[in-house]
Amino acid sequence: MQSNFSDVKKILIIQYKPFGDILLNTAYLPGLRKKFPNAQIDFLIQRPYRIVLEDNPHIDNLVIMEKTKNEFKKIGIRIKTILKVRKEKYDLVIDQLRGVGSAQITLFSGARYRLGWKLKKYNWVYNYLTPRDNLRYYALLKSDVLKPLNIKFDSLETFYHIKEKSLTYIDKWLKEVGLEGKPFLIVSPTSPVLYKQWDLASYAKTLDMVKEGLGLDIVFLWGPNELANVETIVAQMKTKAIIACKTNFNEAGALLKRGSIFFGNDGGVNHLAIAVKTPSVAIFGPHTNPIKWQANHIKTHTFLRNWDCKDKTDRRLGISPEMAFKELKKMYEMIK
Repeated sequence: MQSNFSDVKKILIIQYKPFGDILLNTAYLPGLRKKFPNAQIDFLIQRPYRIVLEDNPHIDNLVIMEKTKNEFKKIGIRIKTILKVRKEKYDLVIDQLRGVGSAQITLFSGARYRLGWKLKKYNWVYNYLTPRDNLRYYALLKSDVLKPLNIKFDSLETFYHIKEKSLTYIDKWLKEVGLEGKPFLIVSPTSPVLYKQWDLASYAKTLDMVKEGLGLDIVFLWGPNELANVETIVAQMKTKAIIACKTNFNEAGALLKRGSIFFGNDGGVNHLAIAVKTPSVAIFGPHTNPIKWQANHIKTHTFLRNWDCKDKTDRRLGISPEMAFKELKKMYEMIK
């Protein structure tokens, strides 16, 4: 099926979860907007993640989908979402999530053009399919599904809008703790996914080396249910560290924007650091491929992974504090 897509007036992108994956979609949005300057571009997203795309200049509307763990309620939410999407009469649907739910929403959307990944299941739902190359950084990979649209991308960098009130809040806090105008390392040392979690004692040793060897102040960024782990690390450190004030997602982005380097586990906070253009060093374990999840094509973003480590129960992940310090030192010397 061939088309120049000249009749496209309304577009829906589907990637309703989770934080990091939604953020990775922002890289291709400028190119999509340039291709369809007069079209309405909407994004289907679950309510808890809407803050990732609020105030994004390339999106017209967020189509909110509720989120629940209740399997019975999920069915009702999906039906309501399908009806909501169908009512909007989209011309083009781009399914980036490519799961059972997103395939059903795409199928019943009524859209003339339906773009998706060519996978093992539900390919019949889509009339424009793209094979998925899983050996690329996902922000770059996500642009591949748009290949049928013949878009020429000027750049592919993720984007996150930081609100002025968030910067004001963080700047006030930095002044209060004596960090205004000073270089500092931002650390997010916890993960809700256990296999991504680096050993807390290794964090403590590494951060002591950073403080003593590089003279960088240490600031811990934390979220819900993460403070206990941060306090454990601080208690094990020989040098002084600062635990950041409580932040929401946008304020966390503002703090990252003010920091010199981000250091932490592979995950959403690392993607946020990349989106606000803060240099990053991310730790990966044997479950996750950094080629997919770290913007290593940009020299200010790198990773630590021991490819020889096969023990998925070892929280040290085959990475020593000395290895981590060496990478952080290299990054700091480069950006100075």
